[in-house]
Amino acid sequence: MNRRNFVGLLPGLAVVLSSQKLLSKNSESLPISANEYNWVTFYNRSGKEWGKDWDACLGEFAKTKIPGFEPSIRDAAHLKELIPSLEKHQIQVPSIYVGSLMHGDDLAQKSTKQILEIAQKAKPLGTKIIVTNPNPIQWGSGQLKNDRQLLCQSSHLDKLGQSLKTMGITLAYHTHDVELQAGAREFHHVLQNTSPENLAFCMDVHWIYRGSGNSQVAVFDTLKMYGERIVSFHLRQSQNGVWSETFHPEGDIDCIRFAKEIKKMGINAHLVIEQCLEEKTVQKTDVIEAHKISYAAINKLFNS
Repeated sequence: MNRRNFVGLLPGLAVVLSSQKLLSKNSESLPISANEYNWVTFYNRSGKEWGKDWDACLGEFAKTKIPGFEPSIRDAAHLKELIPSLEKHQIQVPSIYVGSLMHGDDLAQKSTKQILEIAQKAKPLGTKIIVTNPNPIQWGSGQLKNDRQLLCQSSHLDKLGQSLKTMGITLAYHTHDVELQAGAREFHHVLQNTSPENLAFCMDVHWIYRGSGNSQVAVFDTLKMYGERIVSFHLRQSQNGVWSETFHPEGDIDCIRFAKEIKKMGINAHLVIEQCLEEKTVQKTDVIEAHKISYAAINKLFNS
């Protein structure tokens, strides 16, 4: 290798090293958490309203002994409302989930302002990761973002990530199934047109699986393509295409192989339980016991 070739490699090498440093700094030793959406689905099944009484709700959460909680936050005032109960029940908040609208300049500026305000409130709680899934143009409409909107979205995500980085918080990109339509153009565009040091990846394993036509091939290919950017995993299992009530390594996704692969790749990411319920999920237990089972299974699989 001559000097010119070596110098040409330096910018890319710097990005990789910066990305790896970012992942290590903000993912290492974060406690296992449970996402708020799980609890919404369990409470709905029981005819209860999650969030009506935060002290009671988070008191039940604390009974699971899961150390961390990933709330879905609307705005800074919403987070402020949760803080007294989080502190009372000694629940950590290593990550939070915030929706955003990034496919238009005005929308993106509003979302950016909102997320930065949330970050200011979250930082004293020890939050290291803010997960965002830019909303579709209209939920359920089937309308996909055009090229101009995708360029706008990736540009604003990169800028937001850069701003959060100065606060010691990592922005992580999350997807559902809609981003995987049309050749997964939205999913790939965001990760191909943002800097790894500004935007990390929260891999929701089951949405990659389901959004790709129930494909394990897609799950493991995604891991190979974007593993170096992963700071967080949202973990869910299904049986015969239906979300199961509790997480088990065996199921539609070979989570035993998945755990081995991320260990082999040296990925040290935040683990977030997102074992939710859907219409055909078989009921066997309650919300507290189900989360205890999922927590034990995930802890054993990924940390043993």
